[in-house]
Amino acid sequence: MFSNYIKIAWRNLIRNKKFTITNLLGLTIGITCSIFIFLWVQDELSYDKFHKNYDNIYQVMANRNFSGQVMTDNSMVFPLAPALKKTYPQIRNEVIVSGPEPHVLSNNAETKLRKKGFTVNDHFFDLFSWEFNRGNAVSALTDPASIVLTASTANALFGNEDAVNKVVRIDDDLNFKVTAVVKDPPGNSSLQFDYIVSFNYTNEGVKRNMNEWTNSSWSVYLQITPGTSIQLLNRNINVLKKQHSPDDKASTYFAFPMNKWHLYSNFKDGKNTGGMIEYVRLSSIIGVIILLIACVNFMNFSTARSEKRAKEVGVRKTLGSAKSQLVLQFFFESMLLVLISFLLSLACVYILLPAFNKLVNKSMGLPLGQLSFWAMAFVIIVFTGFVAGSYPALYLSSFNPVKVLKGSFSTGKKTVMPRHVLVVAQFVISILLISSTIIIYQQVQYIKKRDMGYNPDKLVMIPVTAATQKNFTIIKEELLKTGMISSVTRTSSPITEVWWKTPGPDWEGKPTDANMIFSGMSAEADFTKTMGIRLLEGKDFSGEPSDSSVMLLNKAAVDAMGLKNPVGMQMKYNQKTYTIAGVTNNVVMESPYKPVDPMMMISYPGYANSIGLRLTSNAPLQKALGSVETVFKKYNPAFPFEYQFADQEFGKKFIAEELINKITNLFAGLAIFICCIGLAGLASFTIEKRIREIGIRKVLGASIQEVLALIAKEFLKLVLIAFVITVPVAWWGMNNWLQNYAYHINISIWLFIAVGAFVLLLTLIVVGLNTIRAAVANPVKSLRTE
Repeated sequence: MFSNYIKIAWRNLIRNKKFTITNLLGLTIGITCSIFIFLWVQDELSYDKFHKNYDNIYQVMANRNFSGQVMTDNSMVFPLAPALKKTYPQIRNEVIVSGPEPHVLSNNAETKLRKKGFTVNDHFFDLFSWEFNRGNAVSALTDPASIVLTASTANALFGNEDAVNKVVRIDDDLNFKVTAVVKDPPGNSSLQFDYIVSFNYTNEGVKRNMNEWTNSSWSVYLQITPGTSIQLLNRNINVLKKQHSPDDKASTYFAFPMNKWHLYSNFKDGKNTGGMIEYVRLSSIIGVIILLIACVNFMNFSTARSEKRAKEVGVRKTLGSAKSQLVLQFFFESMLLVLISFLLSLACVYILLPAFNKLVNKSMGLPLGQLSFWAMAFVIIVFTGFVAGSYPALYLSSFNPVKVLKGSFSTGKKTVMPRHVLVVAQFVISILLISSTIIIYQQVQYIKKRDMGYNPDKLVMIPVTAATQKNFTIIKEELLKTGMISSVTRTSSPITEVWWKTPGPDWEGKPTDANMIFSGMSAEADFTKTMGIRLLEGKDFSGEPSDSSVMLLNKAAVDAMGLKNPVGMQMKYNQKTYTIAGVTNNVVMESPYKPVDPMMMISYPGYANSIGLRLTSNAPLQKALGSVETVFKKYNPAFPFEYQFADQEFGKKFIAEELINKITNLFAGLAIFICCIGLAGLASFTIEKRIREIGIRKVLGASIQEVLALIAKEFLKLVLIAFVITVPVAWWGMNNWLQNYAYHINISIWLFIAVGAFVLLLTLIVVGLNTIRAAVANPVKSLRTE
């Protein structure tokens, strides 16, 4: 019986080539998009799941309440982790990890590479599961002079030689012996590194940090025993921290599970507000929508062809076919069409996957060997086949055989109304997708145009080394002598990042409950000039020794502290008194979507990690960089010359939003294309059904424009109905999304009018192209059989 269904289904598809090709095109595009979205969503959902202790790994986080402003961060004090392990038996392993540290690694030859890695304690490889190519987790970090390299780093330094027991020199200063090589962290890992070294507990700085309960500069990770109460764990963390830091009244600590690190990384006012999970959901919805659009096309085409298949149904019912058999027959047709489309989609995905990986910055493969992929394939085929075939199967199988065979059968409004509803639904989705992608794009562009408080144009940042620290004065002089550099300064971090968070300074008249978190930066002479920061009051650092007791504040700090005339005021910070020399404009160094934190800048030349220099406006870029490189190679020969442009580094803060914008643009465009395919097919069927009417009208003198208006007005009405439905829904949804950002655009009604006009024009073009072909045809041909 089933083989008979398949044979009949195949013959029907072959017989109706136009119907089959149109549906195959729409379904293939729809399923291809769904597979791409599935691969991307699966990759996002798989973050960190390769760790064996995935369900029991937590990161210690803190909500810090400063005068009602709550900030969430992961910076912890060094002794917290060992103290927790010692005090609470529920903790199996504790790990202390530094921030990503860029260093120059060399193999004592000519190869020098700047790589980023972590300094960790000895439980790092017990808690996290990294795959070892050479060496093992037990002995990898037993010696503080040992280093673990990733496979790519080892290959870059030593080629095909065995890297284990080789010596790696860091910053031309310290030697480390390679004890292990691990595979590169996969792309779906929250922790990305090129090397790992361990803390040297005999080092004086590390010894001091082990007893320092106020300096929060490290990340703390915990592996807990299964079944541990997280509420109890959070309470224990807070009790322990308060015991050692009774003055820390602003912070509340909590354990944040690994399964939320990537997808739920956003916090607002101390509450988790989501993160990438929103984009994962959005992409999943888009994938389902695209499939539904393709299904709607199939439904519309099938019902539009109902009169052609009415006699087939009538004859088969007369010969004894039950309704259930006819339903199965039509379902088999839709399933067969979907199955063919799926196979074509696999070929498309295989061909286009490299380009898609480049678009989304991933390295995904087509997981044909994974059961989850084929489970997804089964769901897509069954879902699409069932949804696409359900209405046509139930509708076509319900025809009255007597009326059909007598010739009195007429589809009338019974098929027109459902088709209109489905077309309206397609237009609603199209307008919604177009509007959403435009609003996302406008929001990103709006933030990019936000006043960043400094001038990133022609601002170059160069990492500091011991040699550049020692020779900075002469390096600065020689750079200025080239005539291509207008100013030079040093800072504790690049202007695009904040590396220092600290409790705010004390001042006379400070309220007892005024707890504020400050961003901090060390800077020196020509700081505001080089960075292009506007001074609102006072003056910049002068470069004199007296600058060591001078402080600059940004406007956000002055406002938060409630100061009226800050210049000349005394501030006490870290047991030292500073005088406020000036007030700067707010500088956006962290997320461009959030308000700027209060910030203080002090002069501490010994604490410098970045050299900033501004090229003159008329300096040829390559020539200027060549001059800079010459100077740095002269005084810093042991290190490769590396630099970053501030505007490019700042642009990286928009990667997530721009990625989602690319994805929504791509799939929204494809969804609209599928709608156009369906619209063209439906218009073609409508014209075919009314071909004699068009012929009569032409004989009676109707013009091409009148025929076009006759056919197009039906579809244009549907667009207008869809527009009325979509505008309030789109405005509500996107307005809620925009509320996640402190700085956001206001949605204009003109945007929706423009989108509606675009869809209206697109409809007119698609329908018009099909109608003109019928309107210019010789009416004699269509009327010959009358």
